[in-house]
Amino acid sequence: MKIGLDGVIVAETILSHSDAQTSRLWIRGVSLEKAVRDLGYEGIVGLLWKGFTGRELTREEVLAEFGAGRQQAFDRLKCWLPIVTGRTPSEATRQCLAALPDDSAPAHIIGALAVGVPAIVRHQRGLVPVPPDPALPTAADFLKMVTGKTAAPDLAEAFDTYFTVTAENGLGPSTFAARVVASTGATLAASVLAAYCAFEGPLHGGAPGPALAMIDQAQASGNVEAWLDRRLLRGERLPGFGNRAFPNGDPRAALLADALRKVGGSKRFQFATEFERSALFALARYRPDKALRPNLEIYAGLLLDACGIPPDAFTPAFATARSVGWLAHALEQKATGRMLRPASRYVGPAAGD
Repeated sequence: MKIGLDGVIVAETILSHSDAQTSRLWIRGVSLEKAVRDLGYEGIVGLLWKGFTGRELTREEVLAEFGAGRQQAFDRLKCWLPIVTGRTPSEATRQCLAALPDDSAPAHIIGALAVGVPAIVRHQRGLVPVPPDPALPTAADFLKMVTGKTAAPDLAEAFDTYFTVTAENGLGPSTFAARVVASTGATLAASVLAAYCAFEGPLHGGAPGPALAMIDQAQASGNVEAWLDRRLLRGERLPGFGNRAFPNGDPRAALLADALRKVGGSKRFQFATEFERSALFALARYRPDKALRPNLEIYAGLLLDACGIPPDAFTPAFATARSVGWLAHALEQKATGRMLRPASRYVGPAAGD
């Protein structure tokens, strides 16, 4: 039996393909590098949703539909935002998704997150929500609704890169959860809520915050090599290293690192690149039996922090970007008309009389 379902095929998909050996990811035949360079977030949404929404969507049409979805979501804030006072951003985001009507269209689900997460961040700070600008791309408008001001072009471009590279990454736990729920005939809103619940764990979408905290702890130690030795000798893992889909290295990490360099790498970023080299050397000594290469979490945390997003909202921000992939998989699964129902193997006590 495959522990953790490693290598078990549970669905056929046209959405994405990854090559673990060469550390490459393709979205419907388009390399991730090309998607970042030529498509951007709205462009990759049109590619992912092609054939599932009744018509093909151009980047301009996605921009318009997502802008309208954000406007509708802003009008609905009063339905749920007042009751999340004192909740963490993750808890509040669950409430945001739970408040969606059953008949919510894909663009309205995306709009709920793109407006709801910035509103939660501001609500937590005692600030009123900022209305969306439907003419802006999703990532740029997200930043404007968080900070209250238009982001610098280079920062908005870097954040769009973040949204693009995190939009889809195959059948991870959250995406599998979306497909399972969609396969029962449940709504798209329910499927995305289920995916988000699976996403919150620290081994999945909840990793950027711990990865950034680790960088700060290592830097404050004054001796990175000794700090790594102590942590690894205690058997602790290093957030930001290791991805079962990309054992030889995560292609998204390199793209995010490039995006950070373009906005002017901070001293924290420079330390992170040095820490990465030290950590790889230490992992080779202490975990020689495991392929623990950098994943996107460290650079994702650095970029989210540079954009003014607090660490406790990293996972909701990540989910906003990933939700288009969840929806693509939910729509694809619905099209099969088949309910997912895996079998289990009984290993308990022998049956008695």
